[in-house]
Amino acid sequence: MTAVTEVSAPPAIRELSRRHRLRIAELLPWLIAVACFFVFPDYLALGTQILISTLFALSLDLILGYGGVVTLGQAAFFGVGAYTAGILAVHGWTEPLTGLVAAGLVAAVLGMVTGVILLRTEGLTLLMLTLVVAAMIAEGANKAGAWTGGADGLQGITISPILGLFRFDLFRRTSYVYALVVLFLAWIAVRAIVHSPFGRSLTGIRENVTRMHAIGSPVLGRLVTAYAIAGALSGVAGALLAQTEQFVSLEVLSFGRSGTVVIMLILGGAGRLYGAFVGVPLYMLAQDQLAEQFPIYWSSGIGFLLIAVALGARGGVLDLWDGAVKRLRRR
Repeated sequence: MTAVTEVSAPPAIRELSRRHRLRIAELLPWLIAVACFFVFPDYLALGTQILISTLFALSLDLILGYGGVVTLGQAAFFGVGAYTAGILAVHGWTEPLTGLVAAGLVAAVLGMVTGVILLRTEGLTLLMLTLVVAAMIAEGANKAGAWTGGADGLQGITISPILGLFRFDLFRRTSYVYALVVLFLAWIAVRAIVHSPFGRSLTGIRENVTRMHAIGSPVLGRLVTAYAIAGALSGVAGALLAQTEQFVSLEVLSFGRSGTVVIMLILGGAGRLYGAFVGVPLYMLAQDQLAEQFPIYWSSGIGFLLIAVALGARGGVLDLWDGAVKRLRRR
């Protein structure tokens, strides 16, 4: 039995093979992130927040951008992950890496259980149910004040040095590198998923769910699996926030956090894998500068930015970039 070489393979197979390959341009976000560590040492706290939010948006992109599942409750997984890592740390489990794993597992189980129920619906019903689940969990966290701290937040979180060597310092150097490494590993995993047959089936479900049912694809099973994976990644992002900030408030479960991450992803470009890497820094840096100049009206500036991007391209900033590159090539 002879192997099919890339030269003799059909064009479709050759195209899928090329998508798997790592391109030089894909290293650009990581080079920028490493450079920022040295060039902007006074802004590592903001940089850490950007990296954590990028991981959160990346998890949303898997289910929204590729699976086509519109949700306003992704903060439920983020908050559950944050509280899991925080509660474990308060009660003596201060090792950070196992705390991340535990948070991801708890959020994945939540995603699996809720996904089996929620993903049987669609459209506005699904949108509202995801919002309801997040609101119920937030209210539960508020009522369970003995464990979560309630409205006062979960305090007294202490995290041991990473691998017993790297302590979380006041200047956020360790936090930044820690978040960057976790984000990089998550990006590798998500990249492998979206380029796999499973990932291509998610895209097929997003484009035409009726056709996927017709060819015998287990649509619900695929969506629930993707929902659980996205929940796990969101939980890890929440745990990162709890460990680096050493404080967890009810805000991690808020509708505002769910809505903001959707805006970030749409701004960068949903379903593009790198939309989170563009939309999150753009949103958070714009928010930081606008809040400094216009403390009351900064949200209006964000609104104008979104309108400008939406008028230019439906696919976010990455779509604008692709259009500009195509016009340059035609000249």
